[in-house]
Amino acid sequence: MADYPPTDRIDTLPEDLDQLSKLIDQVALECQGKSTALLALLRLLEERHRDICETLFYDALPDNRQHLYALLRDIEVNGGWPYIQRMKLQALLANLPELDFDTLFSTPLAVLQEDRFPDEDK
Repeated sequence: MADYPPTDRIDTLPEDLDQLSKLIDQVALECQGKSTALLALLRLLEERHRDICETLFYDALPDNRQHLYALLRDIEVNGGWPYIQRMKLQALLANLPELDFDTLFSTPLAVLQEDRFPDEDK
C-alpha cells in the first residue's frame, strides 16, 4: 500500500458523526454483559448499514472519473469498504461451556420414511 502524507488521512470524524459514535459507545457500555441487548444493538447497526448502502449510498456513487477517483482514494487512504461481519456459529459455540449435545437434543427429530408428501398415494 502506498504511503500517503498524514494530511491525506481523516483521523477525526465530523462533529455529528463523532457524537453518534460516542452515543453508540455509551449504549454498548450500558448493555455490557447483556447478550440479548447487545445483539439487538448489533442488529440495529447492521440494518442501518444495509439500508444506507442500498439506498442513499448507491444513489450517491460517482458518475464521472474524477468523482470515482476521489472515492477510490478515500477508500484506500481511510480504511476500505465498510463491512459488518456476522459472528460465525463456531465462534458463538466456542464461548459456551462444554455441551452434551445428546441431552441438549434428546427429542429425536422426525425421520421421513419415504420421499413423498403426506397423504400422497404411491
